[in-house]
Amino acid sequence: MRFPITLSGRRKAIALTGASALVVAGLVTLPAAMAHAAPGCDITYAANEWTEAPGSGGFTANITVKNTGDALTSWTLRYSYANGQTLTLPGWSANWTQSGGNVTASNLSYNGSLATGASTSIGINGRWSGSNAKPTSFTLNNTTCTTGGVTPSPSTSPSTQPSPSTSPSASPSPQAKSIIISPASVSVAEGSSSSVTVKLSAAPTANVTVALARSGDTSITAPSSVTLTPSNAVAGVSVSIAAAEDSDQTHGTATVAASASGYTGASLAVTEIDNDITQSGRVDNPYAGATGYVNPNWRSKAIAEPGGSRVANTSTGVWLDRIAAIAGSSSAMGLRAHLDEALVQDAANGSAALTIQFVIYNLPGRDCSALASNGELGVDELPRYKAEYIDPIAAIMSESKYSSLRIVAIIEIDSLPNLVTNLNISKCATMNSNGGYVKGVGYALNKLGAIPNVYNYIDSAHHGWIGWDTNFGPTAVKLKEAAVAEGSTVNNVHGFITNTANYSALTEPYINISGTIGGQPVRQSKWVDWNYYADELSFAQAFRNRLVTEGFNSNIGMLIDTSRNGWGNCVQTPCQPIQTTRPAAASTSTVLDTYINQSRIDRRIHLGNWCNQAGAGMGERPTAAPQSGIDAYVWIKPPGESDGSSSLIPNNEGKGFDRMCDPTYTGNQLNGNNMSGALGNAPISGQWFSAQFQQLMANAYPPLS
Repeated sequence: MRFPITLSGRRKAIALTGASALVVAGLVTLPAAMAHAAPGCDITYAANEWTEAPGSGGFTANITVKNTGDALTSWTLRYSYANGQTLTLPGWSANWTQSGGNVTASNLSYNGSLATGASTSIGINGRWSGSNAKPTSFTLNNTTCTTGGVTPSPSTSPSTQPSPSTSPSASPSPQAKSIIISPASVSVAEGSSSSVTVKLSAAPTANVTVALARSGDTSITAPSSVTLTPSNAVAGVSVSIAAAEDSDQTHGTATVAASASGYTGASLAVTEIDNDITQSGRVDNPYAGATGYVNPNWRSKAIAEPGGSRVANTSTGVWLDRIAAIAGSSSAMGLRAHLDEALVQDAANGSAALTIQFVIYNLPGRDCSALASNGELGVDELPRYKAEYIDPIAAIMSESKYSSLRIVAIIEIDSLPNLVTNLNISKCATMNSNGGYVKGVGYALNKLGAIPNVYNYIDSAHHGWIGWDTNFGPTAVKLKEAAVAEGSTVNNVHGFITNTANYSALTEPYINISGTIGGQPVRQSKWVDWNYYADELSFAQAFRNRLVTEGFNSNIGMLIDTSRNGWGNCVQTPCQPIQTTRPAAASTSTVLDTYINQSRIDRRIHLGNWCNQAGAGMGERPTAAPQSGIDAYVWIKPPGESDGSSSLIPNNEGKGFDRMCDPTYTGNQLNGNNMSGALGNAPISGQWFSAQFQQLMANAYPPLS
């Protein structure tokens, strides 16, 4: 995760030949294994299924491919669906194709090599009608696999499978043609519209007219047909789905069935988000009177650590940092699984409400000024962000069974402030000029804000990023620009969050930002560097007032992430060079920089250091309404999840290596050319970092009991 800052104007063949000769001479006999790799594979197929209308619905399939034979450099998985299920391409972590009921998934560049015993996880969304039987037979590189350690019976490879024309249970012909609607489900705000793509599985030889028949809520409309040509059929054409204003106070649903002669049909599930109940369904503060959702994935990691049981039941944020995170995997719960678990926790919670927090974090060109948490979407992939990321999230969150939950959406960490402070970085300049960040945030606010039990909080950096006067006001202006983009309004913004995944101290009780030491202004010190704020609480309260002035509603609330800003006693090196214990009083020095360094709670070497900071501790536990204007102290960044790798680690999540995560790095102009202050041996961002978790517990303030 990243928080880059700009500190205002004052301041990332020979052996083979030999062996052949021995064979010819009759001196050796080569073992059969040298002729070809010994094959072997095991497949785990897990599907999450839901019903959207009688006899039809959708599913998410997560497949773990395990190589139990010799090492592979590439692989192709094949299996079949027996009930006419259709996949919603493209899927993730593989190249997916479907012909009739037959499915093929081949490796991508990063996951083709599978050592013996190695696994990789892939996934796909799909639609079903009638029934949704799981496939029972899989082949990998034409070798029949076991499934969960059990060999399918009868065991057949593709070359020996019964012919589709002779088998009574055969899948459709590989030559079958189909209509595809992407995405397969969409939510539409009342009085607005959304787009889907209608396409064909293969290019036709002549124009094909696809009929679109809507059934269900009459306020939801779609065109009666769309014509696909040989040149545009595979890419598809955009179709607008609209929801008219109506007088009811319900979220309407409809199905759009697509059909054409000679083609397998497709269907689209549409949910209308009724704006008549948007405001009445919300409370002023979603944290007041509520308990927080405990993420079972994080809890299991925390409780496995010595002493981790002390915090394992603390509510933390759930990060949806890529498209695949929506569906989840065999090792990580997806959005629907978390919401279902939240219902279970809510049912055991008595009469108290339950608040669950999701970080919406997948903008195109994400984290333009840093590398550790770059994302999967390119700078020009705003359409994918909308259709494949935000729309599916909104569709799931809007399901009526989740309406009792208070769902907090933390909107796009580290995005909009970059457009104020870091336009000297080419990628940030691109995202500013193409509108990707502003439009993406606006679209997310509009879609999620239409759901009456979703509370949107936009990320607004921290005092060490935008506390200077040159950044403070312009950032508020940029946030307002995004809040009214793509059909959104300020009514879709419930509040803002500061210090997400950062380390800024909640309060600095011994620093008077307006005072003087030895005749010099405190703001002149190297640490403060002319900033108008020294801590997060004073900054968050002041920035809230500035946002109201900019046009946001007067009842907006602020959140402060206190998951890693406790700064108790430093028990691990390197600590901040001057102080190694938490100050209990102000320094008596009359030398300005000495006074500040001996008095400050925040022990970082420099305010611009942001990655896996040595000496950090857990801060205030999540608390509702702790101060004026503050809705809650929250733990959005789950303690123990890395900010970024301390050295280059290849990965399939699009995350790069940032030198600010390297403990040997001597810095750059953004951190005053100081050491990075990062812990060593860190994994990529988001992965579990045991050493950091132990440090955070040891340095917690208030201390853990």
